[in-house]
Amino acid sequence: MTDHPKYLVTGGAGFIGSHLVDALLARGEPVVALDDLSTGRLQNLAGARTHGHFQFVHGSVLDGPLVDKLVGECDRVVHLAAAVGVKLIIEQPLRSFTINTKGTETVMEAAYRHGRPVILASTSEIYGKNSSGPLNEMSDRILGSPSVPRWSYSTAKAVDEILAELYRREYGLRSTIVRFFNTVGPRQSPAYGMVIPRFARQAVRGEPLTVHGTGRQSRCFLHVSDVVAALVSLIDRPEAEGETFNIGSDEEISILDLAARTVTCAKSASPVERVSYNEAYGPGFEDMDRRVPDTTKLRALTGWQPRRNLDDILADAVADAVADTAADARGEMPQQEPGAASRRTAEGHTGDTDGRATAASACPV
Repeated sequence: MTDHPKYLVTGGAGFIGSHLVDALLARGEPVVALDDLSTGRLQNLAGARTHGHFQFVHGSVLDGPLVDKLVGECDRVVHLAAAVGVKLIIEQPLRSFTINTKGTETVMEAAYRHGRPVILASTSEIYGKNSSGPLNEMSDRILGSPSVPRWSYSTAKAVDEILAELYRREYGLRSTIVRFFNTVGPRQSPAYGMVIPRFARQAVRGEPLTVHGTGRQSRCFLHVSDVVAALVSLIDRPEAEGETFNIGSDEEISILDLAARTVTCAKSASPVERVSYNEAYGPGFEDMDRRVPDTTKLRALTGWQPRRNLDDILADAVADAVADTAADARGEMPQQEPGAASRRTAEGHTGDTDGRATAASACPV
């Protein structure tokens, strides 16, 4: 038994979710991780599943009765489950939109019903094509046509934020919104279009690094350990409730320069090649020239500061790419194949509190 609050982390087997699970367990907090394993991986929870205060549940945030049960059994909710990554959003826009809106509505309704506080994960995509900066939490959203699939993700996450705010205003739900700006680090898959894992894998394998568009577009990248530190700092502050916070780095770099630094970090001879957006994503793709966060609000409330810089991020990405390439050569599969879990849903599993697998019903996503 423990006197610590019990957390439900949706998307707990995912990239950020699994790191948060580890951090909460390290603090002595009991944790339940809910994940349908469509993009998350059980390997991400290898350490957590040996912990006595951890439970894994294989299921979907679209499963209302399951979400209601788990929220009722926990004290706090961190809602990270979402369809993410430009590649996935472009290829499966309807499925992504449904997961990101209906899933959040299901979680918010359960949290309201049981009186549980929620941290909702949102995204810098909220700002759309707004390339001014740095962007603060009140900066304008500038979006293209609704017919462009890229903006369906931004719109879905805006709906999520609106749901959280309206549940707070009308029903008193204690909610906090966090907007992630390009999180990178160990356990991140290159399968869904994330640029640094993709560059690192290409560099390690001696393949050309494919830069989309002109390469002059700039971004900022934050190590996942710093993201988790920010989340934990907000979890501990009741005054964060009802507020929205950007979580990101202000270390800005163009994608062309990022490719060059990745090649240097990997000690690779890979060339850098430009690929048009049409070739990479199909006709009509739209992007923004610049995306830089203003994190003044987060820093002022919590004193948070990033501890890892871009060199640290690239070193981790290259190390992961080396390990994955070696595993591939041995015939192993360290990265989960996209959609593999959804094809296995009839073999779904949950875990009891000591991490052992037990049979469960099929998850709907």
